[in-house]
Amino acid sequence: MPVLLSVGTATMPYTAAQDEVKQHVSSLFSGRMARVERLLQAFDNSGIRTRAFVQPLAWYSAPHGFGQKNKVYMDCAVRYSAEAVNDCLRKASPGPVLPEEIDALFCISTTGLSTPSIEARLMNVLPFSPHAIRVPIWGLGCAGGAAGLARAADYCRAFPHAKVLVIAVEFCSLTFQLHDLSKSNVIGTSLFSDGVACVLVAGDEAAPKKGAPFVVAARSVLMPRSEEVMGWDVRDEGLFVIFSKDIPSIVRSWLRPQVEAFLHDNGLTLGDLQYFIAHPGGRKVIEAYEEAFGFGPDQTKAARDVLARYGNMSSATVYFVFDQMTRQPLAPGYGLLVALGPGFSAEMVLLQWREW
Repeated sequence: MPVLLSVGTATMPYTAAQDEVKQHVSSLFSGRMARVERLLQAFDNSGIRTRAFVQPLAWYSAPHGFGQKNKVYMDCAVRYSAEAVNDCLRKASPGPVLPEEIDALFCISTTGLSTPSIEARLMNVLPFSPHAIRVPIWGLGCAGGAAGLARAADYCRAFPHAKVLVIAVEFCSLTFQLHDLSKSNVIGTSLFSDGVACVLVAGDEAAPKKGAPFVVAARSVLMPRSEEVMGWDVRDEGLFVIFSKDIPSIVRSWLRPQVEAFLHDNGLTLGDLQYFIAHPGGRKVIEAYEEAFGFGPDQTKAARDVLARYGNMSSATVYFVFDQMTRQPLAPGYGLLVALGPGFSAEMVLLQWREW
């Protein structure tokens, strides 16, 4: 059974308080947009204290074409992916892993484009084997971190001697549209931020004998005819956010049956879960998790803490939540890692910490 050996993160160069971001956005939209002050209340209700960005706030005040923003995306993706990978390999259990030992690289992103893909560019920075398998995955949005972990585990089941890196690279701020006066754009500016994280997964024959959680199973679920819930509207100027107000209500009504069916197929119930590792889409989404599953604040504390400190970093966020939860050894038990994304879809990964 595959094992999740470690997680690594990168530190973005700029951090801003949520109040500072709110004032900045207000200065950009006031006088150009009706009811902007009412929409800006989303900043106060977000559950976010600080946000991480790849550029200073002043940079977003000037118009930038898609090509210019995408150049920043590519340059920063390679730089901060290298930082996250080095952090991840250094923290591997039971000891550091060398880049040369990695058999496959999965790169997850939705906020920029690159061909050659980011992991190919990264192979010219870090000494990976030139024979390492490369799997870029684009378009899964916030669900991409969970999906990438699941696909890496699939690879390790097929190749039990393998060690696999999954890198989630998201610079949501680079998709900001200065001249988009839609409600979705303003709400997006209250939530999304930038982040890069990496996880290391190993097959049975390459895994340590204790300490790290096993990847027991995974499941993807797509909600039919729900393309308009979230995603991108791709235009000449770049990526314009689609963001439905119905996401929390969908979590309440749709997600629990999907999770219960997944657990049932693995001989478990919600009561068997000791750990809940959720992508925190926003404060209302976390509250919807609690309401849907009957969880208390202790079970969503890591998600709340990450949201408050970093904001919503799309696919990378769930790796930050996992990192937060596992800084201290966890007692034996099952955990569910879950993230939601465009489609509309859910990605679920069942983890197990065992007693040795």
